[in-house]
Amino acid sequence: MHVAPVGGTAVQDHVALAEIELCGDLIIAASAAHEDRLSLESIDAVLKVAEERACSGGAQRD
Repeated sequence: MHVAPVGGTAVQDHVALAEIELCGDLIIAASAAHEDRLSLESIDAVLKVAEERACSGGAQRD
């Protein structure tokens, strides 16, 4: 994988950086949780799914 072009400027993959941040948020939430696993509602809260749905006008998950 080529990260820096010849000019020396680093290329940033914003999608990958966002995914890494979300994974980090989930790891922190899981390590702080009192239960063995995070509930789906807890995961949705960490990932701010409700906020994203409100902004995009998406349908509710069953």
